[in-house]
Amino acid sequence: MKKITLLIHCNDQAGIIAAVTNFIASSDGNIIYIDQHVDREQNIFFMRLESEFSSFSMDAFKANFKSKLAEKFNMKWRIYDIDYKPKMALFVSKYDHCLYDILGRYNSGELYAEIPFIISNHNDLKHIAERFNIPFYHIPVSKDTKFEAEAQQLKLCEEQGIDFIVLARYMQIVSAKVISKFPNKVINIHHSFLPAFVGAKPYHSAYKRGVKIIGATSHYVTEELDAGPIIEQDVARVSHTHAIEDLIAKGRDLEKIVLSNAIKLHIARKVMVFNNKTVIFS
Repeated sequence: MKKITLLIHCNDQAGIIAAVTNFIASSDGNIIYIDQHVDREQNIFFMRLESEFSSFSMDAFKANFKSKLAEKFNMKWRIYDIDYKPKMALFVSKYDHCLYDILGRYNSGELYAEIPFIISNHNDLKHIAERFNIPFYHIPVSKDTKFEAEAQQLKLCEEQGIDFIVLARYMQIVSAKVISKFPNKVINIHHSFLPAFVGAKPYHSAYKRGVKIIGATSHYVTEELDAGPIIEQDVARVSHTHAIEDLIAKGRDLEKIVLSNAIKLHIARKVMVFNNKTVIFS
């Protein structure tokens, strides 16, 4: 039994849902999930559909779908094999909380993906990679070596067939070259104090201001720093009774959960990006 996920967006118009579902039925497919959304402001239709087939040819399906539906409705569409495990590269620096969380979930089978390697600009977390038996590559980055470092990173990604990258607290700015190779496929995590509390110690600044809510945001990386399409967010309330250490601990917990949830959504092909915004299907 072959299972596929189909993602579609196009200008909203009558008959799209009927046309797609009839096409699946005529292809001897069984729809096991379907959801859709219409952005009324931009008049854009979005659909996510999962189907199963007892007999299936990916090439034939693509050709028929393109000629019979996609061209008629001027669709932008993608199709994925649900059984395929996407390959995820982890980029880290010195913070270990997100890395431990991801590898723990990965080791328990919670993340339906493969992790061919971990890349870091420091050697501090090498022991964690060794503990989980995942290859670790130390690629130092400086102002003078950034171009060569990214060339090494991209070479590794190409050799291993990487599908997407997760910046699990990787404290380097990713260049346009990497982003262009992985459009809407580089996932980042950071606290939600931006842009109010920038700098190296945002929790200290927030503590001085007496904030009542802290949060975390996971998003796709774009050339505009920390302004890419948002995948997942969460918040936690704090009060005057919390010390700086409490804020940092709560923030790290949020970062772990938010990043892992974002990774799961991406792996399940439940995120659609349009004009720097996301549609997240349940």
